[in-house]
Amino acid sequence: MKSVIIGFGGALPQKCIKNDELPASLNTSDEWISQRTGIKQRYVIGEGESTSTLSTKAAKDALDHAKISPNDIDLIIVGTTTGDYTFPATACVVQKNLGITNGCPAFDVSAACSGFIYSLDVADSFIKAGRAKYALVIGADCFSKILDWNDRSSCVLFGDGAGAVVLKAEEDADKGIQYCKTYADGSYTDYLVTSGGVSTTQGAGVVTMKGREVFKFAVEKFCDTFHELLKKNNLNVEDVDLIIPHQANVRIINKLIDVLKIDPKKVVVTIDKHSNTSAATIPLALNEIKDSIGTNKNVVLLSMGAGFTWGSILIRM
Repeated sequence: MKSVIIGFGGALPQKCIKNDELPASLNTSDEWISQRTGIKQRYVIGEGESTSTLSTKAAKDALDHAKISPNDIDLIIVGTTTGDYTFPATACVVQKNLGITNGCPAFDVSAACSGFIYSLDVADSFIKAGRAKYALVIGADCFSKILDWNDRSSCVLFGDGAGAVVLKAEEDADKGIQYCKTYADGSYTDYLVTSGGVSTTQGAGVVTMKGREVFKFAVEKFCDTFHELLKKNNLNVEDVDLIIPHQANVRIINKLIDVLKIDPKKVVVTIDKHSNTSAATIPLALNEIKDSIGTNKNVVLLSMGAGFTWGSILIRM
């Protein structure tokens, strides 16, 4: 049994903030941000928008693309660390918003920027176990709510958004998810972290990070997991048609290209349009290129996030 992607969707807030529209108090510029990160703009939620509203919009988009009804869904997973509430899960809110009344399980996965990869891995396991025919997997975050907007080193990097895919169980399929592997190393928990949380403070706090260490770790793990994926699937670099890495910083992506000696045309970059939307970066990128991927293509997804968490997925389109 294979998990085949049959629908893609995405959603962004209405408000877009370009680099030169950021507050003058940050003492930054479009040139400074663009050269160091590749980011040109970010989307930020406003009144009436939240992680669940963006997730619902992306889900509806993916369901329409898949041409199935909401009540066909047997499983809903939302990868997020910025849910609307401490509880209930954002996935349950999405279930309500979509009008799904079949009692399918719905839950969130918290793995920061690796949330979508982790969620895909879990959904794939459900499908392989025969527990779901159609799964809705969403990556969504609204980091604008947990940023210190006076901290130039972090606030210019992140934005809000949601992306979604619909998976279908297909027996003996020659396409779909071929390989998933996720990892974590909790010894790095203080390298990329919020300054608060439910059981420690009143409020979520704001994002703090050790930028150089995160950069180094991301490049190392992207390369290691990519090589392991190739080995486990008897592939060469040339056999990979597209790579969609987590969109954290264009310098990380360029370093990945340089180390792996990959054709840059094979690497999808959307950070200039969306900034770092955490768990949403990869599904948003998939939605951006859905009409140009083609068939019989080997697509690799690579993620890395706070925890540290990371992982890779090979999909045959």
